[in-house]
Amino acid sequence: MNIYQKIKDLAASKNISIAELERKLDLSNGSLYKWTKTSPSIDKVKLVANFFEVSTDYLLGLSNDRYSLSDKEKADVGFRVENILNGIETDDKVSFFGEPMDDEDKAAIKAALQTAVAINKEHAKKKRLNQNK
Repeated sequence: MNIYQKIKDLAASKNISIAELERKLDLSNGSLYKWTKTSPSIDKVKLVANFFEVSTDYLLGLSNDRYSLSDKEKADVGFRVENILNGIETDDKVSFFGEPMDDEDKAAIKAALQTAVAINKEHAKKKRLNQNK
């Protein structure tokens, strides 16, 4: 399935036409159809991916996982994890198995939090998008 067909399917799942999508994204009339013959710029692909809350990899056919996180969502995961870690770093009494947390412990916690937050965000996204069908 090419990028245009994926966009067409995604638009149909949101009950909007391609023309309406182009207007919402401030793209010229017929520009999405042109993607069947020419390669779009990455900025335009990101714009469409963020609108539909899918990854650019999904649109480009590099992934079949429609629910994987978009670049914007990945940045949100990172932001949430940083907020959690900032709370840990400012609290002197936080310990890890009875010992004060060092940088290696914090890095391990950060990696685990990023994975957990990303998994939960993907799960919530899948649930939300399936409810909209």
